[in-house]
Amino acid sequence: MGIYLDNAATSFPKPERVYKAIDDYLRHTGVSAGRGAYKLALEADRIVYEARSHLGRLFNIKDVSRIVFTFNVTEALNLAIKGLLKEGDHVITTSMEHNAVWRPLKRLERERGIKITALPCPQGGSFRLRDLQESIRPETKMIVMLHASNVTGALMPVEEVGKIARKKGIPFLVDAAQTAGAYPIDVEAMNIDLLAFTGHKGLMGPQGTGGLYIREGFEPEPLIEGGTGSESILEEQPRVLPDRYEAGTQNVAGLAGLKAAVKFLLETGVENIRKKELELLGYLQEGLKRIPGLEIYGPPDVTSKVGVVSFNLTSVSAGEVAYVLDEVYGIMVRSGLHCAPCAHRSIGTLERGAVRVSLGYFNTRDDIDTLLAALRDISGRLRG
Repeated sequence: MGIYLDNAATSFPKPERVYKAIDDYLRHTGVSAGRGAYKLALEADRIVYEARSHLGRLFNIKDVSRIVFTFNVTEALNLAIKGLLKEGDHVITTSMEHNAVWRPLKRLERERGIKITALPCPQGGSFRLRDLQESIRPETKMIVMLHASNVTGALMPVEEVGKIARKKGIPFLVDAAQTAGAYPIDVEAMNIDLLAFTGHKGLMGPQGTGGLYIREGFEPEPLIEGGTGSESILEEQPRVLPDRYEAGTQNVAGLAGLKAAVKFLLETGVENIRKKELELLGYLQEGLKRIPGLEIYGPPDVTSKVGVVSFNLTSVSAGEVAYVLDEVYGIMVRSGLHCAPCAHRSIGTLERGAVRVSLGYFNTRDDIDTLLAALRDISGRLRG
């Protein structure tokens, strides 16, 4: 198959139990959740409930009914941003955001006149907390930021921001696309009011799964309305969670896989997953530093980032490097802007993009050695 190093896009492979759980559901349950009282429907309900419960343990969420399932983190972020922000509100974010945050904000800027402050993140790292504090206004109604960059891997000071937001009474929304499952998250300790996550990256589940945790006291307007299997006589969405935000038939097959994946994470321990990631990340960065003509972007300290490294080779396009790695060496990486032009603007690569290597739990030192040898070969040919 080759060597897969694009885990920031989708983790692969998955734990074996994930494949088995999806297959078992499709073969032996196969019915909709929340739509019947017969045995198979109750089994589907159980699968969805246990997926929610496992996520509650992972993120330290006491009331798991406040975990709303979506089809990805993008939908979760849109629900929180568009469901809470009103005309004239002010939002604080960062200069490293993915388009899943930036595009909804820019649309609301056009349509609702919201004001946006994007905190500068020099060299693709973090921002200064002082800049955050100085940006807060009376009309600031949300702080929204990624937990870690999908371009440089840089971790943001979420816990410190959470304390500031809670003290000021400002809703705090965190995009955990790159950290959920790969980095410890505790919504209570971090004072996170809204946590958006996806199931198919660090959580090691299938595509088509994700969710939004909504702290009690927050009630975004739903993105969509429709059937929930409850209070069907009402002409509007029920107020009860999670039904208020889960209109339509759920992806129970995906949630069966997500349930199995999160159980794997709980048994393995996110701290152990993080420890392995740091070991591989340090090994990768040290090897990349020794390759002539290669520039690495973002924080040099591996403890201040997740398992993502972006770089460029002098005088060759990122797309060409990625193509050669795949076609000649069987190594799969990502090139381009990674749906995050704001981040590339911060590191000065908006025009050329970058090559991104993103590690997963099932990668090895041998994978990295093969990548480094290939890059040395490519660099040597260019110099020759």
